[in-house]
Amino acid sequence: MDILLFILSGLLVALVVASWSGARSFFEKGRLQGMEEATREIVRGLSCHYELEGRTIPERVTKAVEGIKAVSQRRWKTGKGATDPYHAQLWIFGNAVGEACWLNGQAAGVRRKAPANGKIRIDLSLNELQRLSWLAHLGFQRMMPNYRSFEIHRFTGEQDALEGTLAIAKIEGAIPAQERAFAEVQLKSRQKLIRDWWRAVPS
Repeated sequence: MDILLFILSGLLVALVVASWSGARSFFEKGRLQGMEEATREIVRGLSCHYELEGRTIPERVTKAVEGIKAVSQRRWKTGKGATDPYHAQLWIFGNAVGEACWLNGQAAGVRRKAPANGKIRIDLSLNELQRLSWLAHLGFQRMMPNYRSFEIHRFTGEQDALEGTLAIAKIEGAIPAQERAFAEVQLKSRQKLIRDWWRAVPS
């Protein structure tokens, strides 16, 4: 009877160990398959995005995917506190995908900010825009032959006039060099008018 109990106990222990080992093996296989499937789906999404723009997947992403495949074909035993090789390779893959997304977004932002072909873009502050709008309106009125108004608009002071001429100079500076033959002459002419009007009166 003692021998029979001992044999039954041994069989029970062996069954528990085998069940635990099988469950752990199934868990590891399922975890690997899950990581591989997630990687494939991410790469599939990237492929669709890049194919729409007529480009190929970045080389770093391709190498990271190959690294995951190579790691998943081996069985690793990690000690306590050691880095899991699967996790390390997934970090590399995530870093490569993140870099590809950032570069793609940064390039799209540059293209969006760039002016259209044949156009020139100028950065103006609200104050400069208001001054240019006012000066352009006055200039347009003076150019019309049927303008008969006697209203007078003047700069409030030297600083006001300097800010106005600098705002105009921004537009003149954006004109290509070969097309702005008189821009520098016009700027100096405006500055001379300011100096001649607001120069210090001798005592």
